[in-house]
Amino acid sequence: MSASAFSLSMAIPEDGFRVTKGEPVTGGLHGEQIHHRHCDRCKSWVFTEIEPALGFVNVRPSMLDDFDWFEPYIESYTSEALPWAKTGARHGFSEFPAMEDYGSLIAEFAERGARPRR
Repeated sequence: MSASAFSLSMAIPEDGFRVTKGEPVTGGLHGEQIHHRHCDRCKSWVFTEIEPALGFVNVRPSMLDDFDWFEPYIESYTSEALPWAKTGARHGFSEFPAMEDYGSLIAEFAERGARPRR
């Protein structure tokens, strides 16, 4: 959907996310559980909502006003990666991490904290 080697996403708690301008439209691959929301004007993929709600919204970091601080922490589907496409993420998984791995990944991320690249 991004026409790129990467599709960046950051999980934002639902309570900490809201659309403040414009009215997003559903686009891209979607179904009854996955809703990719796009800007109606430029059609850029902005965020994804999942049903039933999991407590977070997946936001495209490149849509933020200031995304310079963003640094990939986990990469998934490395089994399909282009050989030259490297993110430098701390963790990589051939598909998605196992559900039982998420707790420790989130705890490690919270302990480490977000660090600006600047």
